Amino acid sequence: MANGRAGDPDHALELLWRARERESRPGLSLDGIVRAAVELADAEGLAGLSMRKVADRLGFTTMSLYRHVPGRDQLVDLMVDAVLGEHPDDIADEEGWRARLETAARQAWRIRGRHPWLAEVRGTRHLPGPNAVAHYDYMLSTLTGTALTPAEMLAVVGMVGRFVDAEALRLLEIRHEERRSGMSEADWWGARDTLYDRLDRYPTISALWEAGGWDAPEDPFEFGLRRLLDGVQVLIGQRDESSDESCEVCGGPLESTTSGRPRVYCSHACRQRAYRRRRPD
Repeated sequence: MANGRAGDPDHALELLWRARERESRPGLSLDGIVRAAVELADAEGLAGLSMRKVADRLGFTTMSLYRHVPGRDQLVDLMVDAVLGEHPDDIADEEGWRARLETAARQAWRIRGRHPWLAEVRGTRHLPGPNAVAHYDYMLSTLTGTALTPAEMLAVVGMVGRFVDAEALRLLEIRHEERRSGMSEADWWGARDTLYDRLDRYPTISALWEAGGWDAPEDPFEFGLRRLLDGVQVLIGQRDESSDESCEVCGGPLESTTSGRPRVYCSHACRQRAYRRRRPD
């Protein structure tokens, strides 16, 4: 039975941002509830998480938990922010935007490795807590000083974050299947001879097989992260090149555009002057 505040996002936000300021009953605290919930989800996944199980783990009644957190959804938000606080403080020591952003992405990946249930938290309306916002702010700061526009900085960080989440979800699905079947992913696919016997009619697959393409596959996370950052590096390089150009009319510096198209004139007035020059007398 959930408290009537369970559907109130403003109350959930207060919990996330003021959790450490709340007074606790002796023997039971919001931090303790969150820690127990994280341990339970680490062991059983989100499917195994319930207010009753958390209460049993702590030795309290379920109603005792509702005095601190109104429902399971709010508890999950608190759990997410708690584990996102595991980012180390020294990731800012790297030099260069790429090294800093790559390190932040790897730390996010390691956290998802320790807490696979993070990939099960779906939806676009989960409120961020202070740890989540601090991590997001740091990732954005890695691109400060580059030639990217503000909108491009947001897009790059969003793209990297979604990539990490997608790879974490793939890893979680593999683990679920391994537990369900009792077979490792490699063993299960290795036993699919009836499929492989049919693949020799496909020339490209056959050629890659014979060339050893599946013998030492690329790590999906490492390969994908490098390729993503390669693309960002190309974009920043393009912006850096265009930033060295000057207005064809007055010689003043050209600002980058959100569309990515290079500018030729620094202002509407210079564009008009250039147009008048080209008009026949």
